[in-house]
Amino acid sequence: MRFNFDIPEPTSKEALTPPSQPRSPPSSTTTPANDEIEWLPLQNHPIFSSAPSSSSSSSNNNVQRNRNRNLMAWDGASRLYYWDINTQSLHRISLRFGEPDPTSVLAASPSKVMRADVELDFIVDRITINRHGSALLLEGSNGLCVMYLYGRSSSKDSAVICRTIYVGSDLYLNTNNAIRTLKVSWHPYSDTHLGILSSDSVFRLYDLSSALEQPEQEYYLQPVSRGRSRNASSICPVDFSFGGDHLWDRFSVFVLFSDGAVYILCPVVPFGSVYKWESVLEIYSDAKSFGVQSGSSKAFSNATLAISWLEATFPELARQAAEGGNQPALESHPYALFDASVSLQGPLHKVYHGSEEDSELKVTECEGRAVSFLYKAVSKDSILVTVWSGGQLQIDALADEIQPVWMVGNHPRISVDSQNRIVGFAMICETNSNELSVVTFEQSSDKNIWLGHSPPLLRLGTVDLALPGKTETGSTISLFIDPLIPERIYCIHNGGVDSIVLHFLPFTNQKNGIDDDMRAPTVQSVLNTCQVESSSSLYGFVALADPFGSCWIVGLTSGFECIVLGMESWDLLLPARVDKNKKFESLEENMVTGDATIISKELLTGPKVVIVPPTSPNPVAADSIEGRSTLHQYFKLFHENYVEYAHKVYFELKHHGPQLKKIIDEQHSRLREAQQKLAKVEEKQEKLENRIDHAIQTHGLLEERLINLRKLPGIHKKPLSKAEREFKMELDKFRGLELDALRTTIEAINGRIKRYSSSPQSKRPNQRRQIAGRRKGNSEDDEISHLKSSIAKLSLVNSENTKKVKLVDSALRNRESTS
Repeated sequence: MRFNFDIPEPTSKEALTPPSQPRSPPSSTTTPANDEIEWLPLQNHPIFSSAPSSSSSSSNNNVQRNRNRNLMAWDGASRLYYWDINTQSLHRISLRFGEPDPTSVLAASPSKVMRADVELDFIVDRITINRHGSALLLEGSNGLCVMYLYGRSSSKDSAVICRTIYVGSDLYLNTNNAIRTLKVSWHPYSDTHLGILSSDSVFRLYDLSSALEQPEQEYYLQPVSRGRSRNASSICPVDFSFGGDHLWDRFSVFVLFSDGAVYILCPVVPFGSVYKWESVLEIYSDAKSFGVQSGSSKAFSNATLAISWLEATFPELARQAAEGGNQPALESHPYALFDASVSLQGPLHKVYHGSEEDSELKVTECEGRAVSFLYKAVSKDSILVTVWSGGQLQIDALADEIQPVWMVGNHPRISVDSQNRIVGFAMICETNSNELSVVTFEQSSDKNIWLGHSPPLLRLGTVDLALPGKTETGSTISLFIDPLIPERIYCIHNGGVDSIVLHFLPFTNQKNGIDDDMRAPTVQSVLNTCQVESSSSLYGFVALADPFGSCWIVGLTSGFECIVLGMESWDLLLPARVDKNKKFESLEENMVTGDATIISKELLTGPKVVIVPPTSPNPVAADSIEGRSTLHQYFKLFHENYVEYAHKVYFELKHHGPQLKKIIDEQHSRLREAQQKLAKVEEKQEKLENRIDHAIQTHGLLEERLINLRKLPGIHKKPLSKAEREFKMELDKFRGLELDALRTTIEAINGRIKRYSSSPQSKRPNQRRQIAGRRKGNSEDDEISHLKSSIAKLSLVNSENTKKVKLVDSALRNRESTS
């Protein structure tokens, strides 16, 4: 056994403890005894073998068409959570890695069943766990709640009843409200904060330990500057992601809009979140060294605001930095600038060389609209992945560091309690119209830091997944991060699972001294679901890893079957470079050296040439003394050369006999294998000939069908010209994207009007006082009238655009019918 963690459950007394208070260590456990537990392979666990009911299956299919589903979550240690849609309960499964072999994953059976203490009136299609594994987010199309994973034992069965709370029910779950949640995510530096991006272009932070209905922070996103008009897709957000552990990225929120534009909110910090002392000190020292001492007045102003914000948010920072203290972590305090709001930095542009045009002026590289987004910090690089509905992925890296930017003069709306302590705020985040729209390599340098410019993007590659089936609404694509290798990203789509590996990281390679060319990301298919009749995305996915460097992926199919695959990681990032010439030369050298070891060169050259000694001109008798000496000399030379050479040949052949026999046997075995392969080829030859004949016949039938189709009336229509095709593409894009965006905006504004009209100012809590500028008595009436006029204008524009589209469609049909 390599390792196994099994944390006991708290008692019922601890279940009543509020989540914001520290818990005492549990004294008892509700986990079954060790003799009752059976360890099975994870894919063979009984909870995955039970088939869902027909009603659940039909509802699941309807939900699957609209949302990305994931019914599995991992706490990062040894517990896997699975939501059972049949029983509306949560299963906690204990895991063991590396038993009995290093590539296996064992699961404890039976699993611990956990139920909510309230009845859920929605279908859960996505679960996510916070960083410490104490709470689980249950997300559905018509509901949003949080289940705390510590509860009391049920008297009916061995299930654990967990405290469950609804979040933002008055705002998101109201039937009279048209506001929808687009993305919900736990904050990476807090266990009690949730970030929610909604269809009304507002990003909200909720603190579950204080208020469940009132957001702690609200950011109203205004990507279009005042007095400027852009297409409707540029004001519709679709996804967001929190930053990672890198400089100001940890205080940033990345927001993706449907036109593919990416914006940044910085700084955004939950009240009471905890950060490392070294991380905060690094950006604090950077602001003092490069910002305050800069010769630019703008850089000095931005750095001064950042320093004041850091010192107010982390009160112990200035004192500890001056005294040279070194505490492990810092806790953030509630704070907001009274005379400035956070700027919406962006849209982020691609960095380019010299004469290259701006990315906005180019034709869109990807099809459809942006649907999903992922941020990942890899060493010194910040990676951004944008997913498009056409099945393409754009992978970019930030070419510069993020800096905090405020809009001075844009006053936020701050809420305080009876003791004048900040409990929440709301602000309008606008883009800076003075910011450079295009950034070159020359402008992206150390001389332009703290000037308020948004960081540019460096394109690492574009991946086309070549998905088999594309619906009208686009493909359902989800991205997951590998817990072991940060350079690997898993992409889950209707065709299966793909592994994307990043080989080029600009800042990381430069730091490590790697002089490598810019290599494109590699894509490898891990799991293929296209062979199924109705190929659909997985209902659950999670990536597992252990401390010994092993990695697995776990998937849940649409038939609720579990799949476990081991992922190789040791040679994933090695450069694939092969020198073919060197390879062939080494083979030739091995062949030559092999022949030389069998028979030495000395034997191959033969015996040495013997020079016969000169003889006397007169004949000599053999029995004389001179004749005997001459014969003796000849015998001696013959023995020294030919007899010794024969002995050497005999010894060499006898010594190398087994080796020669081994070589001959290998040659015979290779000969037999070649003969077997030839026999198989001959067997397949007949089948190949039959397939070729069938293909020729099919080709002939297709040609006949093509000839018959060409004879049909209306087939010889004149094709559209280039200008007409471009105009038709613009109409299709307008019809599929702009009208939907306008309808969503109108619904969001209608929902906000109903919400404000149904909840008067007197119903708000008396303990909170609003600090804002001067407000007139009839400000609400003015706002409602302004919203009504905006709705009327949008409705008018929508009707006019619809009429134009219909006219153009009718004109195209008439032209096609006449031609």
